[in-house]
Amino acid sequence: MKNAQAKKAPARRRWLGGAAALVAAGLAPALASAAGDAADKAGDKPAAGNAGAAADGVWVQAALPQAQQTDLRSRHTGQHYRIFISIPDTPAPAAGHPVIYALDGNASFPSLALMARTVARRSKVTGRTAPVVVGIGYASGEDYDGVARSRDYTPPSSKASDKEGGADRFLDFIEQELKPQIASLAKIDPQRQALFGHSYGGLFTLHALFTRPSAFQTFIAASPSIWWGERFILSEQAGLAARAAAATRKPQLLLTVGELEQAVAPGKQLSERSAMLMEKRMVDAARDLAADLQKQSAPDAGKAALTRVRFLALAGEDHGSALFPALSRGLEFFLE
Repeated sequence: MKNAQAKKAPARRRWLGGAAALVAAGLAPALASAAGDAADKAGDKPAAGNAGAAADGVWVQAALPQAQQTDLRSRHTGQHYRIFISIPDTPAPAAGHPVIYALDGNASFPSLALMARTVARRSKVTGRTAPVVVGIGYASGEDYDGVARSRDYTPPSSKASDKEGGADRFLDFIEQELKPQIASLAKIDPQRQALFGHSYGGLFTLHALFTRPSAFQTFIAASPSIWWGERFILSEQAGLAARAAAATRKPQLLLTVGELEQAVAPGKQLSERSAMLMEKRMVDAARDLAADLQKQSAPDAGKAALTRVRFLALAGEDHGSALFPALSRGLEFFLE
C-alpha cells in the first residue's frame, strides 16, 4: 500500500504543479491586458509591438482567465449568492460536460478552476474530460462568510439555533434555481455532477448525500464537521440505501481530513484550539463514518448504498490547509 501511495505522489505533484503553472501563464495575459487598458485610459499607450503591456509602475487588478461571476437572489432562502463559473473552451462531449459545484466558492473557486484548466490542457494525454466548475459563494465577498454558511450548511434539527438549520432550503436553491441557470450556459451531463464542501461545507455535503443521494453522483466531503449538533448528521445516515436505490445512478463518496486536525503538529505545543479539535475527533469521526459506509457498500452487503467510498487522511495538513489538497484529490476522484 505504501509503495502504491509513493507512486501516486509524483503524479499528484505534477497535477498541482500544472495548476501552479497555469496561474503564472494564465493570470499574466489577463493582468497585462487590463494594464494595457488602464494605460490607454491614462493616455500612456504601450509601445508598438508590445500591445497589452503595462506602463512601468502601473498596477491593476488581476483577473482570473476563463471565469465569470454573477450575484443571484434565491427565492428559496431569500439570500444573495455570488456564483462563479468556468466553462472548458473545448467542445462538450455528446452527453455534456461533467460539472463540479464547490461550496465556499469565494475561497475555493479560483484554485479549482485552474485545476480544471490543467485537466483540459492535458486531456489528450490523460483521457480525462475537463469539467465545468461552479463556485457557490456569497455576495459579501468574504472568503468565508461565517454567519451565512452557518445558516445554509447546517441541517434542520432540534439541535440547530435560530440562525442555523437552513440546509434543505439551500439545497432547494441549488437544485431548482442554480442548476437550471448553469444548464442554460453550458451543456451539462446530468449523470456526472459532483458536490464539494469543506468543514461546515463537508457537513452539508453529507446531509445532501444522506437525504437526496440522487442530486449528485459524486460527493466530496472534506474535513466534515460531523461533531455539529451532537453528531446529528449520523442519524441522517439511516435509510441511505433505500434512497440511493431510487437514484438513476448510485453515488460515490470521498471523505478527506487533515491528519493534524486531531493531533499536535511536531514541535508545537497544545493550544486551546488544538485541544478543542481533539475533543471534536475530526479524524476519528471521518474515518469511522467512512468505514461504516464502506461496509454498507461492500458487494456482499446486499443492496449497496454507494458504488464507492474512499477515505483519505492528508499528511501534514491541519483543518485550514486541508482544503487545497482536498480540492485536488476530490477532482481526481470525480474524474477517474
